[in-house]
Amino acid sequence: MGLTTALYTAMTGLNANSGVINVAGNNIANTNTTGFKSSRADFETQLLMNVGNGSAPTAQSGGVNPTQIGLGVKFSGTTHNFNDGTINLTGINSDVAIEGNGFFVVDYGGNQKYTRAGNFGLDSDQNFVDANGGRVQGYSIDEEYNIVSGVVGNIEIPVGSLTIAEPTGNINFAGNLNSGGEVATLGTIVQSDALYADAGQVTQANANTLLQSLFNASGSPLFVDGDVLTVTDVTRGGAALPEKTFQIGAANTTESDAFGSTVQDLLTFYEDIMGIDTSVSGGATIVNGQINIEGHLGTVNELAITSDNMVLNKDTSPTLPFNFLQTQEADGESVRTTFIAYNSLGQEMTVDLNVVLESKSNAGSTWRFYVQSEDDSDLSRVLGNGTIKFDTNGRFLLATGTAITMDLEGTGALTPQSINLLFDEPADSLSALATNQSTIASTQQDGSSIGTLEDFFLTEDGVVHGIFSNSITRNLGQVVLANFVNQDGLVEEAGNLYDVTSASGTPILGAPGTSGTGRTIGQALELSNVDLSQEFITLINATTGYSANSRVFSTSDQLIQELLNTLT
Repeated sequence: MGLTTALYTAMTGLNANSGVINVAGNNIANTNTTGFKSSRADFETQLLMNVGNGSAPTAQSGGVNPTQIGLGVKFSGTTHNFNDGTINLTGINSDVAIEGNGFFVVDYGGNQKYTRAGNFGLDSDQNFVDANGGRVQGYSIDEEYNIVSGVVGNIEIPVGSLTIAEPTGNINFAGNLNSGGEVATLGTIVQSDALYADAGQVTQANANTLLQSLFNASGSPLFVDGDVLTVTDVTRGGAALPEKTFQIGAANTTESDAFGSTVQDLLTFYEDIMGIDTSVSGGATIVNGQINIEGHLGTVNELAITSDNMVLNKDTSPTLPFNFLQTQEADGESVRTTFIAYNSLGQEMTVDLNVVLESKSNAGSTWRFYVQSEDDSDLSRVLGNGTIKFDTNGRFLLATGTAITMDLEGTGALTPQSINLLFDEPADSLSALATNQSTIASTQQDGSSIGTLEDFFLTEDGVVHGIFSNSITRNLGQVVLANFVNQDGLVEEAGNLYDVTSASGTPILGAPGTSGTGRTIGQALELSNVDLSQEFITLINATTGYSANSRVFSTSDQLIQELLNTLT
């Protein structure tokens, strides 16, 4: 090989080693770059000179190998090392790392780019963005906060502006009911004076008698059309019932709570406002001209009604149309609790639960519960009733009638609203052992008042979970990852970004853990996968190679000098 050839070969060697130094230098410079993937320089021989061709063995001689002289090296390309970098936990909710294959997808004005750097944040429009403002792509949610897979778009996290309320659907109860108590057999009964359908006191009033035709024992008419009867200060189990009004007549011209023309209309009004569920026991009737109001069994259902509780024309010329006398007291072991439920607007609804010992047998005890609420939009307070059965060890067996319905017509909230009363979750939370006093209380429910989105976090499936001020957690979206048939075919761009080429193929998008992608780790970042020690070794080798190729020039110079000296 001549001097010119040697010099050419040395020159290509110098260029090659310079390329190694550049690649290694770039790797070292990005040691602290989030999600950076190191590269290596790849080379191949540039030209080869065949001095002699090889030959096959013959009968007279053996084979001869070809003789070749290499003529330098050339740069063939770079190869990325896409192995995972170290995962660094940051504690920042917007940071996300990928463990395994895949790239985050970010949108720049309609152009999708790909990155391993998950140092994300929120912009002023509450978009989830990367450090350069690219919008992170993912799946959206429907009205019920369920992930809608398939359509990829921007992920929005409206911290501080998104509000949510959760209607109550299930309520858990716990406590102990005193099975050693007295079985309830009686309910409150109050009775009015005899009423008549004529001034001569001949015909006793009945349910069909017109209220305008109602007379007392003195022969005085009780009502005229347009009178307003106010029921006030009635108590049930010691708790005051709200004041209610009833207008006498066929039309409601005074915005009263109810109106009517017959005695039956008035009796129905009494049952509704006092929470008497006639499907079980009690009710308001008229017998022998006397109005009878009978409450439910159990001391917690005790009704306290007197004549002073019925006021006619309270705001103008108040009078007392009826004389009521209590003729029977309620008895029986019972307990009362009040709990709060929420409608779909996050508004509180107060609900009463009364539980009464209904029976005892050799099989155990049975308790009757009554559910009432003033926040039901109907005039009637009654929401439902049911039974709870316990075995002889006081353990819960079964419950009936546990699904109640709230009518919320005209409130703007979802109506009707169904609520399940759970007396057996968790197991053995409610018992019926002999004790001094019955106790029951609501312990947990799934409803809540209105709450504002305060924070968020990501899980390994890429789902963004929002945390609201009312402790509710809901899905806000799902980050998607892109995978490629040939990720080495991606072209690297500034800003920790990659773009597709014909060599990489089109991206395959999917949720983390699908389509060959890895999982996401919230509150963490993937560090650079540069191995500093290896990069310095590479630099040393490149420097040594550079020096060796430089020696070719000095040697060639010496040979030329010797040649010139010889010629002269």
